[in-house]
Amino acid sequence: MNETDAAKTAEMPKHTREGGGGTVDLSWSCASSVAPWGEETGDEGSRLMDEILQHENLVAAYRRVVQNGGASGVDGMTVDDLKTQPREYFTRIWEEMRSGTYCPQAVRKVEIPKPDGKGIRTLGIPTVTDRLIQQAVLQKLQLIFEPTFSEKSFGFRPGKSTHQAVLCAREYIASGYTWVVDLDLAQFFDRVNHDVLMGRVRKKIKDMRVLRLIRRYLQAGMLEGGLVSPRSEGMPQGGPLSPLLSNVLLDDFDKEIERRGHRFVRYADDCNVYVRSEAAGKRVMASLENFLEKQLRLKINRDKSAVARSWERKFLGYGTTAHRKTRLCVAEQSLRRLKAKLRPILRRGRGRNIGVVMGELKPIIRGWVAYFRLANVKGVFGELDVWVRRKLRCIIWRQWKDARTRYNELRRRGVDSRLATAAAYNQHGPWWNAGRTLNQAIPTKYLREQGLVSFSEEYRRLATAS
Repeated sequence: MNETDAAKTAEMPKHTREGGGGTVDLSWSCASSVAPWGEETGDEGSRLMDEILQHENLVAAYRRVVQNGGASGVDGMTVDDLKTQPREYFTRIWEEMRSGTYCPQAVRKVEIPKPDGKGIRTLGIPTVTDRLIQQAVLQKLQLIFEPTFSEKSFGFRPGKSTHQAVLCAREYIASGYTWVVDLDLAQFFDRVNHDVLMGRVRKKIKDMRVLRLIRRYLQAGMLEGGLVSPRSEGMPQGGPLSPLLSNVLLDDFDKEIERRGHRFVRYADDCNVYVRSEAAGKRVMASLENFLEKQLRLKINRDKSAVARSWERKFLGYGTTAHRKTRLCVAEQSLRRLKAKLRPILRRGRGRNIGVVMGELKPIIRGWVAYFRLANVKGVFGELDVWVRRKLRCIIWRQWKDARTRYNELRRRGVDSRLATAAAYNQHGPWWNAGRTLNQAIPTKYLREQGLVSFSEEYRRLATAS
């Protein structure tokens, strides 16, 4: 940005956005008091940092960070706190970025269980300010790197989705490539080699200020138990830049698979290569493992990687059938994961109004069905409906507490005296009783009136809408 551009920026009107607490002032992003960069760094004509610090880019980054929300970092600053920072705070940061002296703060360590329940995933939560900076950098880097990525890379990319990846995999299988080389990278985000990654970034980025900033984000320490540990490899998950940088590193892997003429689909660090025979699969597995170790210094997870029939493996939560006409289905692991997520809600429901429980279930059911709406095997949705309804009847049975109350409630709901007595005074538990007399006393119609969302009906609704 030259002096003329800076003057124009200073004259720009204030931008505001309606937020939850009123109008949010975004005028700080003008950075009109920042002196223009007068010294070239890196190759002649490198001006990427100036583009990152453009007014429109900073405003867009700010809005995205506010929209995403998220937890605070090591400094405790929240997204709401960011809105109230004085102009001088941001001016100092932009000056440091422009001069190439800005140093990110450490990330806050957070551990969450992996989706399959096996092991822990470590996240590094940057401060809100660093998330803002990373988002501003990301928006410009995407314009540079995105056009060069493989069409078969679907993870964390604008205009790409998990559904597109799943459909692409199904097309390969349907065309006869029924053997899959299922590659899972071992602790990918923890083992990224900084030099290898920066070498790939440097091929397209010439502004040394940006290169230094990216490396500093890679090396940012992690705060745990009051101590900050340095980082010599890997990159923390949790910041806006990490997904793009992972695709930058693995793009060489994509290009190598394409060069060999293989059919593949990659979503982040989960990659499937489709071949016609087991022997071909084993050859591909060995050669790609060698490429990953020698060229990118990455290792595959042997416990999760395999050469197998496509219907014996899952991809992004989906499985496929072994029928002549390939159909998508919900993987068994995905069903177990959903039930594990619903059980705590259903256990908490024992002492609460059943309508409140339904309210907690509703967004989960709708979100899950929306994700698995591509499944052609529909029976699983009906089976889940039966399971959830029985669990809800268990809650109601427990809320009735004693045998006399249960008998009276069953009679009030139309159950004849003999059956009501047998149900109320037997020695069986709630699950046993929920599958018998309670079906009559608490019909599906009643549960729907209380707000229960049906898996099957939601699936049919989405299928009709599409």
